[in-house]
Amino acid sequence: MPPSDTPAGPPAPASDRAGVLVLAGTPIGDVADAPPRLAAELAGADVIAAEDTRRLRRLTQALGVQTSGRVVSYFEGNESARTPELVDALAGGARVLLVTDAGMPSVSDPGYRLVAAAVEKDIRVTAVPGPSAVLTALALSGLPVDRFCFEGFLPRKSGERLARLRENENERRTLVYFEAPHRLDAALAAMAEVFGADRRAAVCRELTKTYEEVKRGPLAELAAWAADGVRGEITVVVEGAPAPGPGDLDPAELVRRVRAREEAGERRKEAIAAVAAEAGLPKREVFDAVVAAKNSAPPAP
Repeated sequence: MPPSDTPAGPPAPASDRAGVLVLAGTPIGDVADAPPRLAAELAGADVIAAEDTRRLRRLTQALGVQTSGRVVSYFEGNESARTPELVDALAGGARVLLVTDAGMPSVSDPGYRLVAAAVEKDIRVTAVPGPSAVLTALALSGLPVDRFCFEGFLPRKSGERLARLRENENERRTLVYFEAPHRLDAALAAMAEVFGADRRAAVCRELTKTYEEVKRGPLAELAAWAADGVRGEITVVVEGAPAPGPGDLDPAELVRRVRAREEAGERRKEAIAAVAAEAGLPKREVFDAVVAAKNSAPPAP
């Protein structure tokens, strides 16, 4: 057999090989962070689906890459309509490369619909791993990173924003959000209201770019800082909720948490066990609170 580093020769025509969807990470700021494989994939793809074709052109120029494949736009406004076209190309054997403006496709960017459609058709999906604002902000935040959850962008409307944050109020994992700069002060103020003014957080701005800045502190202080206006791409990292100690939660709160888990689809037994573990209480104590609440409820009309 030839050695593994022997050149494979020119690629076979698309019609003679299986199609593959490649999700490629692109720099979130500094173009020098581009993954080494990105240039090869850009040069060899049969179809390049780009969130912004103008940004793609600037990227290929910066990398010194000459593309030969067909370039199509693939963004939020045409994602649903263009997905079947790209799936047809994949089914015909094409190598389709998906790139977004920055970071990994599908992470608060176009890509999920195409991946789901390709998987449904049993088409191979792979990735060129690359920069991620989520992971970069986590690493720089100074907050615990052993467990975290990504919440994407918060709703624009105040009431909906508060409702979403209240869903995360008792989340003990570190939280990561994206936010637009002109809404940052309102978002941080809402976080301080829901999570507490003293909850630690970090605002990561313009990551890997010339004016990169990481501002750390309690949520109330960060909200006051952001009130003067902030520019650039923003990622916010927030410390998770502290673990409640025994006796910190009254029976009504225990019942509320059990009901919330039941409404989310958990069986009562599992919900009671989970709430007891969160609160550091015996399961019997949570069970008794649920039974007492049921017995005290007024009869249905």
